[in-house]
Amino acid sequence: MRLLYVFLFFTISASFAQSGEVDMSYYLPQGVTYNQDIPTPESIIGFVPGEWHVSHDKLSAYMRTLAAASDRISIENRGTTFEGRPILLLTITSPSNHNRIEDIRKEHLKLLEKGSTSVTTSTMPIVVYQGLSIHGNEPSGANAGLVAAYYLAAAQGAEIDALLENTVILFDPSFNPDGLQRFAYWANTNKSININADPQDREYDEVWPRGRSNHYWFDMNRDWLPVQLPESRARIKTFHHWYPNILTDHHEMGSNSSFFFQPGIQSRTHPLTPKLNQELTKKIGNYHAKALDKIASLYYTEESFDDFYYGKGSTFPDINGGIGILFEQASSRGHAQETDNGLLEFKFTIRNQFTAFLSTLEAAQSMRVELLDYQRDFFNNARNEAKGGAYAFGSEKDAASAYHLAEILKRHKVEVHEVGNSFRESGKEFKKGYSYIVPKSQRQSRLIKAMFEKRTTFQDSLFYDISAWSFPLSFGLNFTENASLSNAGPAIQELQMRTPKAVSTSTYGYLMQWHEYYTPKALNKILNAGLRAKVGMERFSLEGNDYDYGTIFIPVQNQNMNTQELSTFLSNLSKETKVDITAVSTGLTEGIDLGSGQFRALKPAKVAIVLGEGFNPHDAGEIWHVFDTRYDMKITKLDIKNLNRADLSRYTDIIIPHSFGVLDKGKTEKLKAWVRDGGTLIGYRNAANWLERNKMLDITFEKTENPAKNVTFEQRRDFSGAQVIGGAIFEAKQDRSHPINFGYEDDRISLFRNTTIFVKADSTSYKNPIQYTKNPLQSGYISKINLKAISETRPFAHQSSGRGEVILFTDNTNFRAFWYGTNKLLMNAIFFGEEM
Repeated sequence: MRLLYVFLFFTISASFAQSGEVDMSYYLPQGVTYNQDIPTPESIIGFVPGEWHVSHDKLSAYMRTLAAASDRISIENRGTTFEGRPILLLTITSPSNHNRIEDIRKEHLKLLEKGSTSVTTSTMPIVVYQGLSIHGNEPSGANAGLVAAYYLAAAQGAEIDALLENTVILFDPSFNPDGLQRFAYWANTNKSININADPQDREYDEVWPRGRSNHYWFDMNRDWLPVQLPESRARIKTFHHWYPNILTDHHEMGSNSSFFFQPGIQSRTHPLTPKLNQELTKKIGNYHAKALDKIASLYYTEESFDDFYYGKGSTFPDINGGIGILFEQASSRGHAQETDNGLLEFKFTIRNQFTAFLSTLEAAQSMRVELLDYQRDFFNNARNEAKGGAYAFGSEKDAASAYHLAEILKRHKVEVHEVGNSFRESGKEFKKGYSYIVPKSQRQSRLIKAMFEKRTTFQDSLFYDISAWSFPLSFGLNFTENASLSNAGPAIQELQMRTPKAVSTSTYGYLMQWHEYYTPKALNKILNAGLRAKVGMERFSLEGNDYDYGTIFIPVQNQNMNTQELSTFLSNLSKETKVDITAVSTGLTEGIDLGSGQFRALKPAKVAIVLGEGFNPHDAGEIWHVFDTRYDMKITKLDIKNLNRADLSRYTDIIIPHSFGVLDKGKTEKLKAWVRDGGTLIGYRNAANWLERNKMLDITFEKTENPAKNVTFEQRRDFSGAQVIGGAIFEAKQDRSHPINFGYEDDRISLFRNTTIFVKADSTSYKNPIQYTKNPLQSGYISKINLKAISETRPFAHQSSGRGEVILFTDNTNFRAFWYGTNKLLMNAIFFGEEM
C-alpha cells in the first residue's frame, strides 16, 4: 500500500510538471477543513499560486480581500515605495486577540523594561514577524505568502484556533514591492505555454538591473540597520512597535542548491549575539527539519551564511532580543528549470517556503514561553552589562550629518539627548546644536554598541557580508565613548535639524562655507538659477569670521537678479538646505580678497552615469540615489548599449561605476575624445584597471602575493576567501588645500573599502591628496598580506588630459546610502574637477 502511495504521488507530480497545472491541495496540509466564505487566491488573482508569478498589485489585492473577509486579519498600509506601491502589513491572530490587540502589544513590551520579572509569560501570546521576498527576483516567498495567508484565514479546527490564540503574526507579504513587480513582469512575459526548463532560455536570464533590488537598485536586505529606504523605515517601525520573538526572512539561492535554514556557520556569529540565541535557532531548526522530512525535501544547515552583519533581516533581530531565521530556497528563477537535483518547478519552491512558514509557527507555539523568557532576559542582561556614562558624536561645522545619524538612532528607539553646553572630550569638540549624547545605560545598549563599535579581531576570516559598519566613522563625525551625562541636555522627543542663521541683505556679496552636508545641493540650485558663483582656493578671514578652503562666493554685481531678489532667493535657499549663507559688505579680507584670481568661476554641472549590462547595479543605484534624493541634482542614466550614438557634449561630467569590463575600444576612444574636449571622467573601483590599461590615468598598482602554503584541497576556498576585503574601514590622511577635500574639517578621513585594488602613491606628494596612513585599519577584517599592501597607497588619483580631467576613486564613497561622510568627495569631483 505504501509503495502504491509513493507511485501515485510521483505520478501526480510528474503530470503537474508536464502540464504546469497545480491546485491548492499540493500545498495545504491534509485533514484540515477550510472556511468556504474565505476567497481562495485563484478566485481573486485568476490563477493558483505557482502557475504564474504574482505581481505586487495582485498580491496586494488578495491581501486586502482576505482582510475584508476574515475576522482573523487586520491590514494597514504603512507607506509607499519610491514607485508608489503600498507597503502592507497584515496582523493575523484570533478574533478575541484582535479585540484587545493594543493591550497585548503593551503587555508584550513590558518584557523589555525594568521590572519585567513581574510579567507573566505563561499566558502571553508570542509575536512572530514573517516577511517575504526582500529580493524581488527571489519570488517563492511572496508567492508562498498567498497560500500562507489563505491557510491562516480559512483553516478550521482546534489546531489552528490554538495557534492563533497563542500567536500574533505580523505578516509582511512583500518586503520589496518594486523589485517583485519588476521580476514578475519578466518571468510572466517570457513564459511559454509549453514550459521550457532549459536554463539558457530567456525566461531565466533577466535584463539589467534585474528584480533583486528596489527602485534605486539597493539590496534591501542590507538596510535593516542603516534604515535609509522607505520600505526599511516601514518595517523597522513595525519591528520596534512590537519587538517580535521570531522574524523569518524568506530568500532564494542558486538553482542547483536545495533548502537552507539557520543556524549558519557558528564561528561567524557576531560576538554581541548571546550564545543562547544560536542554541534556540538550532532548536527551531529541528521543527523545519521534521516538516521538510515529511515532504521528502532536501535541506542543509550550518554550512554557509552567517549572523555577523546586523543589517540583514535574519541577523537584526539577534541584537534586539529576538531570533532571526534565514530561509534560502533553490530558485527556479521562472517556472521550471533543469538542475543537478532534477526538474525544479516554481510550485515546488513555493511549497518549501510554505512548509517552513508553518514549521516556524509550530516552533513558536511549542517554544512560546522559552522565547518570551529569552527576550526578557536579553534586555535585563543588556542593562546589567551597560556601564555608566555616555557616547557623544557630532561635528563642529556640519550639523546635518550629525542630525542624520541621530535620525537613525531615533528610528531604532534609542534614547538621544541634545548637548546642553559645548564641551571637549578625547581631543574633540562637541558643539551645541551640532552634536548629540547617547546614554550607555538604556534598553537598546547592545544595539548602540553594535552600531558604534570598532572591531579588528575576529574568530573567523570569512564573512557573508561586510565586517565593519561603525556609524560615527561612516558619517565622518567626532566621536567619544567617554562623555559625561552632565553635558547632556534634555532627551529628544521630536528630532529637528538645526535652523540656519537668518540671511541679511547685502549690496556686495554672500559667502557660503562648504562644510555642511547639503552645500552641494545649495550650490547646484544657485548655478541652475543662472547665478554666478566662485569657489575660494585658499583660506581667509572677513568681518570677524574665518573662511575655509572651498568657500563659495556669490557676488551681487552682474547677476540676473536685483539686490532684493537675490537676497530673498538666498534666504529661502538657506532655509531649504539648512546651510548658513552670510552677507558681507566688503571684498577686503585678511587673505585672498573676494576679487582675487584665487576665486574661480564655477559652471552648472550636467552629469551622466554610464550603466547597464555589465555594471554593478548596486553601485550605480547608490550614485543615482545620492544625486536624486539627497542633492536634488539631475543625472542622466546612459545605457552602455547606446553610448556609441550618445551626444556626450551635453555633459560636464560622466561617471563610470564598478563594472565587469564592458567598455570596448570604440566606447573608450569616444570617452577619451570627450575628456580631451573638456569633460571630467570619474571612475570607481575597478574602473582603475580600465583607466590604466587605456593610458587614461598614469597609475601603478601594488601587487600582492598569496602563496597557498600548507593549504589542503578542502581548505582552498576558505584560504582564497580570506584574501577578500568584503567591507572594512580604513583611515586616510587628507591635504585639505586640494579641491577634492574641500569642506572637510579634519586632516583624516575614514573610507569604506571592498576591493583589493591598491594604487601606489605618486612620488610627487601633492598628487596624493588622499593617502592611506601607514597603519590604516580602523574597523573590520583584512588579511595580513593585504594590510601590508594597502599601507600608504592612495584611494584617489587625478590626471589632466587635454582640456579635461580624469578622476579615480578606488573606494565606494556612496556605500549603501549611509556613508554620509564621503558623499562630498564625489560632489567635489563634480563641482571642482577643473580646479584640480
